[in-house]
Amino acid sequence: MLQAASGWIFHLDTRLAAFTAAHGAWVYLMLFAVIFVETGVVLLPFLPGDSLLFVSGTLAAGGALHLAILLIAVALAAIGGDAANFAAGTIMRKHLAAGGAGARLINQRHLDRTREFFDRHGPQAIILARFVPVVRTFAPFVAALGSMHFGRFIAYNVCGGLLWVGLLVGTGYKLGNVGWIRDHLSMVLIGVVLLSILPGVFAWAKQKFGRRRATS
Repeated sequence: MLQAASGWIFHLDTRLAAFTAAHGAWVYLMLFAVIFVETGVVLLPFLPGDSLLFVSGTLAAGGALHLAILLIAVALAAIGGDAANFAAGTIMRKHLAAGGAGARLINQRHLDRTREFFDRHGPQAIILARFVPVVRTFAPFVAALGSMHFGRFIAYNVCGGLLWVGLLVGTGYKLGNVGWIRDHLSMVLIGVVLLSILPGVFAWAKQKFGRRRATS
C-alpha cells in the first residue's frame, strides 16, 4: 500500500494523465473526491492536495482537462470539505461538553500543532492553513472546537479555498506549456511536495531546538 501510495504521489503526472485518458469526465469526480476528503476528513490528512492541484493545472494547459470545470470542481470540494470538517468539529465540541469521551482516533500531536498555528495567526489561520499539509485538514476542526462563529468561518473558508485552488491550479496551468517544466514534470512535482512540507519541518525544528534551549 505504501509503495502504491508513493507511486501515485511521485508519479502523479503520468498516473493522473492515464486516468484522464481512460475515464474521461470521471476525472473531475475523482479530483473532487480527493480534495474533499483531504480537507473534510480529519482522519485522512496525508492526501496529495497541493501536487494534485498543480498537476491538474498542467493537464488543463495541455487540453486534457477543461480549466473552468476543473476550477469549479476543486473549489467546491475545498470549500465543502472544510465546511464538513467544521461541522464534525462542532458535533465533537457538543459531545465533549456533554461529558462524552474524547476523540481517540484523532492524532493529538497534529491537533496540538494546529492549535499552536491558530495561536500564532488567529482566525486568518483558516486561510494560511490551506498551504500547510496536515494543518489544513485539522484547521476547520480546531476552529469549531474553539467555537468560531460559523459566518466568520465561512468567509475565511471561501477566501482560503479560492486562493489555494487558484494559485496552485493557475500556476500549473501557466507552467504546463513551458518546455522544461513539461519534460521534467516529475522533478517539479517532487519540488512541490518538498515545498509543501517545509513549513512543517521548520515548525518541528523550531519546537525541538526550543525545548533543548529550555532544558539547557
